[in-house]
Amino acid sequence: MNRLIIFLSLSFFSCTVHQNDQTNLYGKRPNILFCIADDASFPHMSAYGCSWVKTPGFDTVAKNGIMFMNAYTPNAKCGPSRSCILSGRNSWQLETAANHVADYPDKFQTFPEALQESGYFVGVTGKGLRPMRVSPGRQVIGKVFDDRRLKTPTSHMSTIDYSANFEEFFNEKPKNKPFCFWYGGFEPHRTYEYGSGSKIGKKKLEEIDRVFSFWPDNEVVRQDMLDYAFELEYFDNHLLQMMEFLKEKGEFNNTIIIVTSDNGMPFPRIKGQNYELSNHLPLAIMWPEGIKHKNRTITDFVSFIDFAPTFLDVAGISESSRKLKSSGKSLLKLLASNKSGQIDPTRDHVLIGKERHDVGRPNDWGYPTRGIVKGDYLYIHNMAHDRWPSGHPYTGYMNCDGSPTKTECLKARPISSTYKFWELSLGKRDEYEFFNIKKDPDCVNNLFADLSQRKKINELKTQMIEELKAQGDPRMFGKGEFFDNIVYYEEPNSNYYTKFMRGDDIAAGWINPSDVDKRGVTNNTKGSK
Repeated sequence: MNRLIIFLSLSFFSCTVHQNDQTNLYGKRPNILFCIADDASFPHMSAYGCSWVKTPGFDTVAKNGIMFMNAYTPNAKCGPSRSCILSGRNSWQLETAANHVADYPDKFQTFPEALQESGYFVGVTGKGLRPMRVSPGRQVIGKVFDDRRLKTPTSHMSTIDYSANFEEFFNEKPKNKPFCFWYGGFEPHRTYEYGSGSKIGKKKLEEIDRVFSFWPDNEVVRQDMLDYAFELEYFDNHLLQMMEFLKEKGEFNNTIIIVTSDNGMPFPRIKGQNYELSNHLPLAIMWPEGIKHKNRTITDFVSFIDFAPTFLDVAGISESSRKLKSSGKSLLKLLASNKSGQIDPTRDHVLIGKERHDVGRPNDWGYPTRGIVKGDYLYIHNMAHDRWPSGHPYTGYMNCDGSPTKTECLKARPISSTYKFWELSLGKRDEYEFFNIKKDPDCVNNLFADLSQRKKINELKTQMIEELKAQGDPRMFGKGEFFDNIVYYEEPNSNYYTKFMRGDDIAAGWINPSDVDKRGVTNNTKGSK
């Protein structure tokens, strides 16, 4: 085991193993099981202290491995976030893949493709790189295993039997090959069966210890949260089944298991935005044969672009031979450490941002932002703050999934005592935002105008711009229109606003018809465009 730790430490600084090596110093290359929930926020795994969500699978990985306290996606929307994971590049470095419902460029190799070239057996079940389009015949995550189906607890859950499909994948794997498997649950993505958390999950409204301050605290919202919790637990249950199967097959100890989510929960002011609950995500990693010092909590800042170089390192793919050129940093130094808390002093921040997410704004505009999270602070530049961050009211705030909570926020707008819930969740934003996320994790108290914060704000702004320029971000060089002009690959989505306004019958299954709000454009303190 000591030889393994030495290897891990050395490979962080200089990966010297050749691409086609079938063994490393610890005997053989590890399997990789990457498990990603669809729309789950950081606080909602029970290992983090959440009492109303039970996630024994995630908790097992955290207890027998490492739990990360500061893991962030660069872009809090399904397609761009998953593109960052697969490529090891920030979304502003991914050309068309910076946008939702766009093309993933052929030029950017994915880590499963790199692993497959080096001898891994690669496959996926459930949600992979969606909603993005790839070239015909290209398998960016490997062979799809979705044939095994089951009857789900609610009618809105996916019928894909994730754990059974993992078994099919494993049984098809050649015996002499390590594997890389992507378990992409469709849960807890909407829609939910309203009341399922209580009726089927046996949860109680009063179990929720805190409703975020930007929503009304009422029975409808609490029930929506319980339904979300029930679906998250369903994702976790399949993780447990996969781990039990690996134990039965004798592959558990040499498998790295990573559990995370692609972006925050599908509720107003979270999914698709740039706040603490949007980009800050759960992360636990377990590797019985590779992580000697277990049950550690690490506070280093980790970005999703760090996964790809980590997987290539453990596979023994030398940096000189890689087609995948990542902007991230391998996590091996953290895995090999015997410490908790802060391990690498340079891991003190992450960059975040977004371009165009869902449809519905005039001219197919997005809502470009860039931000930096460092220490206790979050700085955001909303580069087109005259636009609607959650989508245009006329088309139903389409960057926010339809939900009971969204409806409650819309209902709150005409009432002076509750107007803040609409404004915070669906209204316009200031151009610059600055939050103390330790004191204000809900990010509702913008400190940008506080003169006492000016030095810290300038420091973060300067650092963010310098790093974005070094990464070639087109927005930093006056070329942001590139992102604005990327076409949607699904024709019904292209020019949606114009089609909607002329009365075309076009479907948007994630939006409630009642969400259309023609009053919102005339009743907002930050503008009306």
